[in-house]
Amino acid sequence: MKGKERAYLKSLANNIDPLIQVGKNGVTEAFLIQLDKLLEDHELVKIRVLKNSPVMAREIVEEILDKTGAEFVQQIGNKLTIYRESQEKKKIEL
Repeated sequence: MKGKERAYLKSLANNIDPLIQVGKNGVTEAFLIQLDKLLEDHELVKIRVLKNSPVMAREIVEEILDKTGAEFVQQIGNKLTIYRESQEKKKIEL
């Protein structure tokens, strides 16, 4: 992903709320299945890592990206933003 594309996605992410949370169970199979569906439906997904989560946001970025095939956009505090182009419902044009 190029710098201008990432900057564009960051600007879009400013206006969205987190769609999914990582809680006390951490990154589970059910979480990844739900995240995969959200990526297909929305392409740009913001994830909130709750305070009771056993992992920090920066610790799970690589695992989430590896298992979903998404690309990292940004991290601000305990919120991560990731992007993956939808196969069927393409909304964001880079």
